[in-house]
This record gives sequence, C-alpha cells and structure tokens, in this order.
Amino acid sequence: MHIPLHSEWHDTKLTLHLISQLLGKIRLQLAPPEPQWGHVSLPLMVQGFTTGLLFEGERTLQIDVDLLTSCLVIHVEDQTDAIPIESGKTIKSYHDDLFARLREHGIHVNINPKPQEMSFTGQLDTDETPLAYDAAYARKGLRLFQRAAHEQLTYLSKLRCRKIKPALFWGTFDVSSLVIYPIEQPFPENKVIERVAFDEQFVEFGFWLGDDVTDRPSYFVLPYPFLFRPLPTETLKPEAAYYDAEKSEFFLPLDEVTGRHVQDFLSTSFDILMREMDWTTRDHFFIPLKLDGERAE
Repeated sequence: MHIPLHSEWHDTKLTLHLISQLLGKIRLQLAPPEPQWGHVSLPLMVQGFTTGLLFEGERTLQIDVDLLTSCLVIHVEDQTDAIPIESGKTIKSYHDDLFARLREHGIHVNINPKPQEMSFTGQLDTDETPLAYDAAYARKGLRLFQRAAHEQLTYLSKLRCRKIKPALFWGTFDVSSLVIYPIEQPFPENKVIERVAFDEQFVEFGFWLGDDVTDRPSYFVLPYPFLFRPLPTETLKPEAAYYDAEKSEFFLPLDEVTGRHVQDFLSTSFDILMREMDWTTRDHFFIPLKLDGERAE
C-alpha cells in the first residue's frame, strides 16, 4: 500500500480536518460527556468517519463523511441528505449547507465556530478560502486511519483495564486510543481542553498523518503525566522506533518495513512506560481471556 506523505496531500487533509471539526463539534454538543473527551471522538467506518448515533431531544441523527462517494451524508430519523465534497468549496459553504439541512429536519444545534487545536485561523462559519479535495488521496488517508485503528484495537482489546477504543480525534486529526490508570492527576494549568483530557494517569496510543515539519506519518505512544526525561529503550522495538525525551513520546515512522512491526512497537513502548510510571497493578491487564474455545461457537 502506498503511504502518502503529508506534503503529497496536505491541502486535501486540511479540508477533511476542517469538515471533521464540524462533526466533532456537533457530537460535543449532543453526546453524553465522558472522561478524557471520550464522547467527542469520531468512529471510523468502511466509508469514512461518523458522528455515530446521536439524539437531539427525541429525534435521532447521524452525520457521516463518506469518502467512497465523496459526500457529507446527513441522516435524521428516516430521512437522508447528501452534500458533495468537492474542490473549490469553502468551509463556510459546508457549514452553512450542513446546518441548513439539519434545521430543515427540525434539528437545532449550535457550535463554537472557532477551530480547535488547529493552526487554521479562519472561522468555520465565515471563512471563504477555497479548499482542495483529491478523492484518491482522501481514500488513501482513510485507509491509513483504518489500519491504525485495527493495529491499536488488536493490541488493546485483550487488556483487562479501562480504555477508550480507537477513533478519530478531530482536534489533532489523529486516530488514538487510551489505557487509563485509576490515579487522579489534575493538569497543572487551567486550560479547558487539557483540564478535561489530562485528569487521570494514562497512556495514549496514536497514529498521526504528519505535518509541515514531519512529512512521514507516524505511530506514537504518549504517557500522562508527561515524563520529559530519558528513558531506558534497550527493549524498544523495532529498530526504527525511538523515544523523544523533549516531547515525552515514543515514535515509529511508518514505511513499508515498519508497518509490519506495529504490534512490537505498541507492546514494548507500553511496557517501558508502565514500569517508569510504577503502575503496580499492571499484571492484571494481561490475564489471558477465556475465549479460545468460544470463538467458533
């Protein structure tokens, strides 16, 4: 599978990131709150990503970004509308069309139009910068996200612990999951996003598509509280993986070779972090499941 670099499709990626902000902000308003912002992430689908099932009063709705048909699909009860995703459109046009369709179906929801955790300086409801869209690259990016979600879930599914399963976090536009350890760890600064995200100890497993500084997509593993110090990496695998003490983060740049060793990376980096963070009940996580003889039934 071709692994697109950030520089190859950054303009299409920006379009999808901005559209994901619309879905995420609607989910933020309508989904029941969960710790670590678990209620705002966007589940992945075969076709793209989605708000999943939401309620506005007694009415059900769901909004999908379908990258196989290049449409923003709005479902309200038994009614469905589609908005084409095309080059040259603006985020204002997507915003206005989406909320107009929702109002036509009796759904009234308001969002903060300021993009979150993005360098984009426009507002979602007023910016008229024409946006690019390359359907082929959008699907390649989706395939990377889907594979990353599968790798994370393959590793995390067997762990006996509280977790947030892989999904698209629309602020940072990465596919991430968490293992949460039951120790309160309030964030030291009074910042809204961080105060909710960082209030218990956890390890985040993620996949990120790159940016203007780092062109290649990467898997990452991040502890909270942040460690910001050298760690023992003798057991870290594969060879291409590394730890950045300044970022308190493990990285595995994705290429044709490293893509075959993601499970090693997730396992060895997590093991190092659990020991460094002194998670004393970690052995419980790895008690084997009793499903071997049940799956065929």
